[in-house]
Amino acid sequence: MTDSNAAQFDGRDLRRAFGNFATGVTIVTTLDAQGNPCGFTANSFTSVSIDPPLLLVSIAKSAFGCEVFTASRGFAVNILARDQEPLAKHFARKEDEDRRFADLECETGVTGAPLLAGSIASLDCRLQAAHDAGDHVIYIGEVVGLRVAEGDPLLFCNRAYRGLAK
Repeated sequence: MTDSNAAQFDGRDLRRAFGNFATGVTIVTTLDAQGNPCGFTANSFTSVSIDPPLLLVSIAKSAFGCEVFTASRGFAVNILARDQEPLAKHFARKEDEDRRFADLECETGVTGAPLLAGSIASLDCRLQAAHDAGDHVIYIGEVVGLRVAEGDPLLFCNRAYRGLAK
């Protein structure tokens, strides 16, 4: 693709194209400097390596708590079950950011990050690196603890939450 071709689409077109890729839905959690839980809904998550056990999550620089994640030593990626759509929506809203964990059942991971009850997997990670990537920051985490449960995953595609067809 030449540079002249790149100018023929805008951010909305690119977002629509990316939106055609079905992804799982996660809530990424950590603790701020005062020990308060912080988290947000994310679908920019993928495995990187089995040995060593690494994953990555991408966070918009404009997202609530991006600076908290950069300053933290660890975070958890909670992979949501199909029935956790309301929780995904709750953590995706910009309002009530300081009340996201009110009345929420959590365990504490090795890193101190909240592990959300009902998730089909929670991967507790020590922050290995943060990379500047345009309007996002890519965080690489080394998995130091995990919890896996049975269940169908929550998916996101074309701006809608979905489940697996049976």
